[in-house]
Amino acid sequence: MSEPLGTFSFVLHSHIPYVLAHGRSPHGTDWLSEAAAETYLPLLDVCRRLVDEGLSPKITLGLTPVLVEQLRDPSFHDELLGYLQAKVKSAAENEEQFRRDGNYHMAYLARYWEDWYGKALTDFRDRYGCDIVGAFAAMQDAGHIEIITSSATHGYSALLSQDSSIQAQVKQGIAAYQRHFGRKPRGYWLPECSYRPRYHWVAPETVPGVTKTAHLRKGVEEFLSENGIEFFFVDGHLLKGGEALGVYADKFGPLKEIWKQFSKESVKVEYRPYTPYKAYNVNSSGDPNKRPVAVLGRDAATGTQVWSGDHGYPGDEWYLEFHKKYVTPNEKSLGLRYWRISQDKADLGTKSLYEPHQAEARTREHAAHFVPLIKDVLRAQNDPASVLCAVYDTELYGHWWFEGPQWLYHVLKQLAQDPEISLKTVSEYLEAHPPVNTVNLPEGSWGEGGFHFIWLNEETAWSWKLVYETEIEISALARECGDSVPAAPILKQAAREALLLMASDWQFCISTGGAKDYSEIRLRNHYDNFKALSSLVRRAASGEQLSVGDWKNIAECESRDCVFPDIDPQWFAAVEQPATE
Repeated sequence: MSEPLGTFSFVLHSHIPYVLAHGRSPHGTDWLSEAAAETYLPLLDVCRRLVDEGLSPKITLGLTPVLVEQLRDPSFHDELLGYLQAKVKSAAENEEQFRRDGNYHMAYLARYWEDWYGKALTDFRDRYGCDIVGAFAAMQDAGHIEIITSSATHGYSALLSQDSSIQAQVKQGIAAYQRHFGRKPRGYWLPECSYRPRYHWVAPETVPGVTKTAHLRKGVEEFLSENGIEFFFVDGHLLKGGEALGVYADKFGPLKEIWKQFSKESVKVEYRPYTPYKAYNVNSSGDPNKRPVAVLGRDAATGTQVWSGDHGYPGDEWYLEFHKKYVTPNEKSLGLRYWRISQDKADLGTKSLYEPHQAEARTREHAAHFVPLIKDVLRAQNDPASVLCAVYDTELYGHWWFEGPQWLYHVLKQLAQDPEISLKTVSEYLEAHPPVNTVNLPEGSWGEGGFHFIWLNEETAWSWKLVYETEIEISALARECGDSVPAAPILKQAAREALLLMASDWQFCISTGGAKDYSEIRLRNHYDNFKALSSLVRRAASGEQLSVGDWKNIAECESRDCVFPDIDPQWFAAVEQPATE
């Protein structure tokens, strides 16, 4: 038998910011419940079906630490059970109403939703014991998938101002992974694929009130190396040059307007003699004693086929329309979707009704189109040691593209049975083909233009001032008050608030317009909480007796933002291996 054309790896990045105890709808716990119901449970179902058929999905699955913490929180278990039960009830009520009105196709769809959400409820409660994370962990333990970690709260690595902040994000991410999965992670997802090499860094000019003094910063990969991480991902343009295709503008209209401000000054990476179809070593420190970390690039061809709003599969007329719901006067957020995208992306008012069997047929057709595309890309490399990493946000499958998990099932089944393709997790690929060459990567991300404008622009510059101020203060608190026993629990909560403030989601949601007000409120709340706790830390460390009211406020913060029980503020105190000239 001839060698396969190369290796294929599906890389899925799963992330929802911390929303527990921060509202429900439209931006709050419903955000997490929707992702769990429409993406994570269906993805588990895809993996289970393949395993039951004697096949191994071999997905490389990123689960951010803050997402895992929420999925494992007992309060969320009750939240998701209630959410799914409400969906089932809503569908049943819709069906009764539609039948009374003589609208039998919509009644059929209502029954479809009642069955669909009923299955999700049964799977979550009975099959998985209300433990989605545990179910994924079991898949990993059986060798069917690989789970990788990420920065604790999805902090945007390239824009954080202190190396100690990146260190804390990495260390907390790894600690949480070990606590939940009982092993050390091998791979790491840099939030938004944001990478910065070692160089003399200056705070962005657009951030107000911040000192613009150049100082030597470590490369992001150095933190991964020092903490035992073996590989990470970047957008393909950082390896081969050119401009990033971007992954978000097609789905978020406001980004197209913001992009007009930056398109003329976007950072273009000139031609580079590397390919996203091989793994390379990265070590921007130049220190031969520092262990390099492998880097793999996102494939643009397969990415465009799925991400593109104009040419991607999710825009097909037969697939479920995301933006239109049937909401009764009694409902606020539980509306169900009854329409399909329809021909020529019709206006919402003229959408045709959804036809599940037609949509299922299209998933098979699109899978049959996607697999030859993979083979064409690998064939063009003319190297059996090549690898194609198809990298996506997990929430695209099921949440944004309802039929996505079914498409994924058909693709993985075909790939697992195709002798011309080697279907592997990324670690399995690297074990078979360890990288030989070392490359120097430029700074960048997988956002439009390949740089940082989605997260740092005129709409968000103010938020980075809050982040930068907090970064400096939490580092000082950890150094100056870290030995104080009375201040210890307060300092831990201050560190949690600092991590939550650093989440890249707030700037992203402001820029996309999807949750602008909510994100601005969350930024200011975490900043205000941190400032209040910082003052209390210093008072407690000085020997002052705090009042009952002070401790009540601390307890409220701890109850509301109770993520990361193993947080260590000393991660912020000092960089373990600082960059030196």
